[in-house]
Amino acid sequence: MSTHPAMNNVTGDAPASATTTSGQREGMVWLLRQFASETPGVTHAVLISRDGLRLLDSDVEKDWADELSAAFSGVASLAANITGPSRKKRPARQVIIERDDCLFFVQSAGRSAAFDNHPGNERGEVDTILAVIAARDADAGTVGFEMGRLVQKFAPYMLIPVRVGTGGEVR
Repeated sequence: MSTHPAMNNVTGDAPASATTTSGQREGMVWLLRQFASETPGVTHAVLISRDGLRLLDSDVEKDWADELSAAFSGVASLAANITGPSRKKRPARQVIIERDDCLFFVQSAGRSAAFDNHPGNERGEVDTILAVIAARDADAGTVGFEMGRLVQKFAPYMLIPVRVGTGGEVR
C-alpha cells in the first residue's frame, strides 16, 4: 500500500491533502510523477491549462515544458474545433501524434480549483489538459488507458465550487 494519502483513498472522497490548493498541487504532482515513472513507455507528462500554461510536470525541463504546454494547448483547441460527421464541434477525447522519435498524447483532464494563482483562473477554476510523451514503441492503447486512470485519480483534486445563477438556481 502506498504511503501517499491520495493513493490510499478508495472511497473517492478528497484526501486530507486536497483541503488546500498547495496540498492539491502536491498530490497531483505526486500522481503525475508516479504515472510517468510507472507507465511502460512514458517518458514525460505535463498538466497544462487550456490557455497553454504549464501547471505541473513530471520533472520536465522548464523551457521545454512551457513549449510543450503552448503547443499541446493549440492541438487540443484545433481538435475541439473540427466539425465531425454530425456537423457539430465536440472536444476530442484524446489526440495521438506519432513521430519518428516519440508519441504525443493529449487529453482533457477536467476543471480544477487547485490553481488559484493561475493567470487564467476565473470563477476559481481552470480547465486542464494532460499531455504525455512516450517512446515511439510504447503501446498506445496502454498509455491511453493509463492516462484515463490518471485523470480519474485526479478527481479528488478537481473540486469545482457550485455556481449559483442570478435567479438563485444551481447550475
